[in-house]
Amino acid sequence: MLYTDDVDNRLTTNPNLFSMYERFISYIDVSEATAKTYSRSLKQFFKYLAEHNVRTPKREDVLNYKQALINKHLAPSTIQTYLIAVRRFFKWTQQEQLYPNIADNVKGVKISKAHKKDYLTSKQVQHVLTTMCKDTTKDKRNYAIVALMVTSGLRTIEVSRADIGDIKTAGNNSVLFIHGKGRTEKDEYIKLSDAVEGIIRDYLLERPTATDDSPLFASTSNNNKDARLTTRSISGIVKDALKDAGFNSDRLTAHSLRHSAATLNLLHGGTLEETQQLLRHSNINTTMIYLHHLEREDNKSEQRISDAIFK
Repeated sequence: MLYTDDVDNRLTTNPNLFSMYERFISYIDVSEATAKTYSRSLKQFFKYLAEHNVRTPKREDVLNYKQALINKHLAPSTIQTYLIAVRRFFKWTQQEQLYPNIADNVKGVKISKAHKKDYLTSKQVQHVLTTMCKDTTKDKRNYAIVALMVTSGLRTIEVSRADIGDIKTAGNNSVLFIHGKGRTEKDEYIKLSDAVEGIIRDYLLERPTATDDSPLFASTSNNNKDARLTTRSISGIVKDALKDAGFNSDRLTAHSLRHSAATLNLLHGGTLEETQQLLRHSNINTTMIYLHHLEREDNKSEQRISDAIFK
């Protein structure tokens, strides 16, 4: 399937290059979402070429494009996404003997390994949950979403994809099977604590006609009643809960609940390996970012030096 509806032929001064783009998007074996990301990213490159009247791009044009992205003060992760698409595109054109790989060895930009979002302390999480209403079906749903995400580290997409029938048992535990990031099926699960399972069950009592195939968290709006919540809706629910509790910060989002789950697990005795399994990181180095953050927080070097000087 081609994702060319958002790409205007006029964006490139080289029709042959645009034709290669169409073939490339059809060729790559990736998810629909990833294909759309490549499409949007390459669109930016073609737009740059057209604006600078570049008909036959060379390596220096790719380097100039990279600098132009930096000059726009885009987020490093966005620049990296754009450059990855360009590198992969020209790697493919060379493999197909269509065009030389002019992006070979063009480096990306440095991305900080520090988390861009804050986390909540256990007392702050308690405050968020106690300030949430639990009167209506919508209230109970929102309460269940926040409680689930902050104790399991689920991503919004994993919450959105969950069905009622995904709640099962594994050993002596109630679990929720999830469709994780980069997965094609629900082959992983997170454990539901007694408290969280009770909160979810209380919400599901409000939906007596729902079946195992029904979404675990459904819309309550008149126009979209019982439909699956989108990731955007879930993010909005969490953001509203944070704001209502007094935590109105750009650095606190739905993803902050995932950071909170990891940090609280480590702070309360969880091992690095257990936290890696909780977050389902394929590389433990990703999980170690949380550990390094906590180690720096516990480092009292500045205070020791200050005490030695001023006392």
